[in-house]
Amino acid sequence: MASRASKRRKPGGRFLTVTLYLFLLFWAGSLLFQKEAAAASPCKKASEATFNACKHSVRDDYWSAMARCNNTIDPLERKNCKKQAAEERKSGLEDCRDQFKARKELCRDLGGDAYQPVIDPADFPTSTTVDNPYFPLVPGTTYRYIATTDEGTEEIVVTVTNETKEIMGVTCVVVRDTVTVDGELVEDTFDWYAQDKYGNVWYFGEESKQYEDGDLVSLEGSWKAGVDGAQPGIIMEADPVVGDLYRQEFAPGEAEDMGEVLALGETVTVPAGTFTDCLKTKDFTPMEPEVVEHKYYAPGVGVVKEVMVEGGTDIVELMEIVGP
Repeated sequence: MASRASKRRKPGGRFLTVTLYLFLLFWAGSLLFQKEAAAASPCKKASEATFNACKHSVRDDYWSAMARCNNTIDPLERKNCKKQAAEERKSGLEDCRDQFKARKELCRDLGGDAYQPVIDPADFPTSTTVDNPYFPLVPGTTYRYIATTDEGTEEIVVTVTNETKEIMGVTCVVVRDTVTVDGELVEDTFDWYAQDKYGNVWYFGEESKQYEDGDLVSLEGSWKAGVDGAQPGIIMEADPVVGDLYRQEFAPGEAEDMGEVLALGETVTVPAGTFTDCLKTKDFTPMEPEVVEHKYYAPGVGVVKEVMVEGGTDIVELMEIVGP
């Protein structure tokens, strides 16, 4: 018969056994996590880094807001200020999570490799001759669009200038895009495009300025290929095929637009006329995962219509083309 002392020791022995089992389980799980992390794709690692940057940015904004709130004399105003700061932090962190989820899905769809296209200036011998049927850029041509948005009506004027800009050793065509509301300029953007010898039209960046009451308030959305890791993307393929998915631009956290070919042979009617054999694409970005647009490109013309199908009801239609 076991002694009372040995009986008292048994529970302690079981405790040590369970503790050791849990430790080994945790240790094995840690090794598995480290192995999976080491095997994570470059795309996923970049997405995780962008996620962390997003969270830090939101928290920085929160503490900056708290500093302003604490410098407020009125108690009620100070309380409301802190409440708003907390709500904006919560909303911002939710946006970061949604963007991270969308980026991970893209990594899966794109294969997970790092995105760094090889840009050889020799592949752009006549880069400023942009004659891709779905995205022609003839200097001196002006396109006028009307955008009907949830906030009102905007006029968009896109002009193919005679100017050029060299980026990553490639000479790009400069296209100016202005947006006005009730005659007041709210956005002024210069886009940089070049066509390679295969017929693909590349997007090398943009300088975007936003205005309020005539004052410059933001350069948000501006980026330039080759600067701070930003990479050019394809705005129009030489030979679009239904199902093609491609990056139109890539500057993490700043410019991440995507394109997907949905259909060919579409017919579209807008104020500028009826266009046949149009290309239809899906345009989206993980930076705004709730927003999806469909764009229609007519041969020999370019964009004739844009329709927001998720995240809003915006419609952009071509009104007229003024030739060179």
